[in-house]
Amino acid sequence: MVFFSKYSLAVFLLLIGNVISVSGQIKLPTSKHQFVVIAHRGDHTEVPENTIESYKRAIKHSVDYIEIDLRTTKDSQLVIMHDESLLRMTGINAKVSALTYDSISKLSVRDALHPERGEYKVPTFREVLQLCKGKINIYLDFKNASVAQAYKEILAEKMQDKFIVYINSPKQFKEWREVAPSVPLMVSLPNKVKTAEALIAFLNNTKPDILDGSYSDYTEAMIATSNKMGIPVWPDIQSAQEEKNWETAVKLKFEGLQTDHPKLLVDFLKKKGLR
Repeated sequence: MVFFSKYSLAVFLLLIGNVISVSGQIKLPTSKHQFVVIAHRGDHTEVPENTIESYKRAIKHSVDYIEIDLRTTKDSQLVIMHDESLLRMTGINAKVSALTYDSISKLSVRDALHPERGEYKVPTFREVLQLCKGKINIYLDFKNASVAQAYKEILAEKMQDKFIVYINSPKQFKEWREVAPSVPLMVSLPNKVKTAEALIAFLNNTKPDILDGSYSDYTEAMIATSNKMGIPVWPDIQSAQEEKNWETAVKLKFEGLQTDHPKLLVDFLKKKGLR
């Protein structure tokens, strides 16, 4: 990767200033902190992922967003589950889409590697919205669901200005823009985008509102370019030893991170004067 000195970066941004189209038409949810912390599948360091308890713990630690994964049951109910299959989290070898909500509601979510973390029910989307209302923003990883149905439930809870949507396909992007044009949409950085120049072309063509991807995919020039275009970069940094990379991420001047260790990241940012 090519890293720019402060001087060369400033010159680069000045040169491209006339060809950048600035975003900012779609307002992001308000965050209380200057550096955004996103709890990946909630705070699942001591309880199973994507459970109401994991979300409660993220709220307790003053995280800015919980990241949740939305799927649809056989009878068109919206539930939270990362995997297409229920096997890893419940031990049942079936797809979420193959079972009714009544069947899924009887299952127990657990961490097979850490049985001591307890067992919990599969949350519905409505339950998560009600829990988060007035407490925390939602980062919705839109796995497999109806855009219209999801947005209807969001509107019913008056949460339309408290969430962003992570997009997994061009079809999803188009549908969300049509159904809910004021909702901020996030996309990952394509593998082929390696420079600030390539990033400009991608952003002007795709027009997302926020960027994701791995923190290691970005250079300081790319981050500065995206910010200048009005598009924040909140990448993934989650891993078992992610704390070794936090200092690098801060130096690259990201404005947010998605983490598997939200409390520790919040503590780290407080020590750096970023929260």
